[in-house]
Amino acid sequence: MKKLYRSKQQVISGVCGGLSTYFGIDPIIIRILFILFFISNLGIYLIIAYLIMTFIIPIETDIIDIEN
Repeated sequence: MKKLYRSKQQVISGVCGGLSTYFGIDPIIIRILFILFFISNLGIYLIIAYLIMTFIIPIETDIIDIEN
């Protein structure tokens, strides 16, 4: 089972990098989407969601998952 983690290769807090790893897409795409939503009228909701994800999603570790 895939787990969502914040990336250690982070620009701000690793949320976009973690989401891109989870969904298997380039982190630049996630960051561009965040910027586009921020520019739109949804900016305040995006900031709130980003802060919540920063505190809820754990940062990735170097521990290898034994199940896989």
